[in-house]
Amino acid sequence: MSKRIGIVGLGTIGRYHAEQLHSLASQVPATLVGGMDIAERTRHRFEDQFEVPTFDAHEALYDHVDAVIITTPNRYHEAYAVDALESGLNVLIEKPLAHTVESAQHIVRAARNAESVCRVGFHNRVARPVDVLMNYLQDGRFGDVYHIEANYLRRRGIPGRGSWFTNKSTAGGGALVDIGAHAIDLALYVFGFPAVADVSGVTRSVFGDRLDYTYLDMHGTDGDGPFDVDDSASAFIRCENDATVSLDVAWAANRPPNTTFVLHGEDAGARLDLQTGELSIFETAASGAPHFSDSTITTRDDDAYRIEQRRFIDAIAGTESSLATPEQALTSQQVLAAIYRSSDAGTGVEFETEPLLTVE
Repeated sequence: MSKRIGIVGLGTIGRYHAEQLHSLASQVPATLVGGMDIAERTRHRFEDQFEVPTFDAHEALYDHVDAVIITTPNRYHEAYAVDALESGLNVLIEKPLAHTVESAQHIVRAARNAESVCRVGFHNRVARPVDVLMNYLQDGRFGDVYHIEANYLRRRGIPGRGSWFTNKSTAGGGALVDIGAHAIDLALYVFGFPAVADVSGVTRSVFGDRLDYTYLDMHGTDGDGPFDVDDSASAFIRCENDATVSLDVAWAANRPPNTTFVLHGEDAGARLDLQTGELSIFETAASGAPHFSDSTITTRDDDAYRIEQRRFIDAIAGTESSLATPEQALTSQQVLAAIYRSSDAGTGVEFETEPLLTVE
């Protein structure tokens, strides 16, 4: 039986999800049947493009669907996700899980008490090169992976100064929350989500409020709101098994862009470019003569959002999927919070393994 899917939040990401659902219509048992947004103009544009009804209240949409994809600003994830889960709907939430740890914990509690499926959309972990990387990892090709360099640096890429992305009360943070969340999730996913021991980090705002901020293109649109978030962050994460992550993220920096993800393993290493999908494996051997062996992996150019939606639909059907669980997304949210705490304190901090509220 085909699942009826609705989208909550009909901005750029919401429309992109809708486009991918349409492209999957003949391949999966799921259909886009409607959307919800508080902005009338946004609803009309969505209706014209996808020829489905839209609503200005999520309760009206929830009466017509089996599952929802939530693509609103981070502050509103909790309200829409909790209501959906309590209504028996399946839920896919665009990363991050929420704008604060406490809000994320509320979603985890609702998901644990629900009989439906809840997943979080860190789409980098479902990209085809990552599938290859994880398969090699599980086959033991790398041996023990002990360190990951996680980079997500733009030369100029603030997603709209004065938009909700740069408003701390709505987004929960800046570059660290927006693109750093991707890097943290992928690193912990590769490691198998070991317990985190301590975190040290610094967040900065260097470019966002400068009158002479110069760019060639912008990811979003400037607004009239505040810019009270970080535009770059550097951090070091140590897990209890002594695996480590060095994190470097920036919306803007005077350097070339860098979206590489580098694995250090005992038997081999790898470098993945999250932007281009280029994956290289680095090995050494002594057979014949001591030598280095570098290989380049080429995969199909599949859209990660399409894969994400397909795996969400599979999860609804009971098939195991590589999408992030709410508990994993909560761990990533706690790491984000620890980096901010470390930056404020000017020193490293122990990772808070105990939740701030009881998650039953």
